[in-house]
Amino acid sequence: MSRASRSSSRSAEKRIQDSNVHEKEGQDSQTAATEDDWDSDPDNARNWSRRKKWTVVVVVALYAMVPTLGSSMMAPGLPNVASKYNLHSDTLVSLTLSIFLLSFGIGPLFLAPISEMYGRTWVYHISNIFSIGFNLGCAFSPNANSLLGFRFLFGFSGGAPFAIGGGSVGDMFAPHERASAMAIYNLGPLLGPVIGPVAGGYITQAAGIEWVFIATACTCALASVVGIPLLRETYAPVIRRRKAKRNGDSEKALQTVDPMQSLGVWEYVWINLSRPMVLLCKSFICFILSLYMGFLYGVYYLMFTTFSSLFTDVYGFGTGPSGLAYLGLGVGFTIAALASAQFADQAYQYLSQKNGGKGTPEMRMPVLFVGSLFVPVGLFWYGWSAQAELHWIMPIIGTGFFALGLNAAFLPISLYLVDAFKYAASALGAAAVLRSLLGFAFPLFGNQMFDALGMGGGNSLLGGLAIILGIPFPVWIYYKGESLRAKSDLTR
Repeated sequence: MSRASRSSSRSAEKRIQDSNVHEKEGQDSQTAATEDDWDSDPDNARNWSRRKKWTVVVVVALYAMVPTLGSSMMAPGLPNVASKYNLHSDTLVSLTLSIFLLSFGIGPLFLAPISEMYGRTWVYHISNIFSIGFNLGCAFSPNANSLLGFRFLFGFSGGAPFAIGGGSVGDMFAPHERASAMAIYNLGPLLGPVIGPVAGGYITQAAGIEWVFIATACTCALASVVGIPLLRETYAPVIRRRKAKRNGDSEKALQTVDPMQSLGVWEYVWINLSRPMVLLCKSFICFILSLYMGFLYGVYYLMFTTFSSLFTDVYGFGTGPSGLAYLGLGVGFTIAALASAQFADQAYQYLSQKNGGKGTPEMRMPVLFVGSLFVPVGLFWYGWSAQAELHWIMPIIGTGFFALGLNAAFLPISLYLVDAFKYAASALGAAAVLRSLLGFAFPLFGNQMFDALGMGGGNSLLGGLAIILGIPFPVWIYYKGESLRAKSDLTR
């Protein structure tokens, strides 16, 4: 190995060690916070009124819904995109939809740690304002290349609420009351891709594909009008640092509040920006849960690219009514949000009481067991009823079961990552990377898979993979997760 390579390796090792040291310091700073009565401070987001907390949750859910709404609103209009830009490749047409998810996965690598450096609130606001401009760019794109470019940029800015929304929930709610808030937050980004095609189908039919992007820009603007006056900073280290500066505290006091203030600028930036990838690569638990979440998200977006041809060509739906086929997903998501949130809190409290009143992140896994069972059921139902060309309601019911399982799985995974890891936004940002990259990749090979295996065979293959990923690993984490976390300096 060359001297330069050895030097680079030692430098990388040093940075990782520095990150681990800082994470230990972060834990120590939480102890210091207790000593100076931070736990009872009214500025602490945990001590806000229920009204203020739930206002923030609703605003964050709205911010999270808008980009996912825009990500899928163009799905029923893909034939119009192909016609407008003279595209003859199915893969290229699918790319105009799914390229959003490529940058949607890259964005959290930067946006999640930035929120832990400078606060969550302005990351939401600034990213949403950029999304307005990028959607207007999509609307007036003169060719397919510029459309792809603006869709890519929209995905990057739209990834902010996905990267840090769960962290905001974790900032405000204690573990035993976190499930309901997380369920409402998750409902935003999951309902967005359902509402989008319903509206997009009729907008495309009535006014043309460019008005889909204009409508998305207007929705982003509405979110800013609501969010800017109502959203408040929730991240404790940033609130305390700002408070210390307002009070004119000394540099030493500021470092007690936030030990990273003693680091150099570039070291400070590197440690924060590298944290999501460190979590993804060094924690097998984070990796496998993120992989399962990513698989589900990939299948979800794969459905979007097949719905248009299935319900238009097989069932004879027009461009407008074809968007209504997505309502089965919306019903499944809503049922799961209402049922799984209540069940998640009850299960966590019950298991905590059995454990002497002490809750652990692993107590989130029973909800994942149940939710994972609905995923293959929905995929088998959807695939084989579509292949048999049964009444159109049958595949829609299948998608409802799939959506129920997807949301019931997303909730405990998100809660586990927030509960288990010291930097919740970075852990969720790491999960968002795999989730979005698989959401980008699946639609690109979906048509070829279904051409080879048929709708029944293709969805049966996906259902089998869902069983392999969704059943054994949650059971293993339930029994072995605590001992694994005890060996890691990345977890609480």
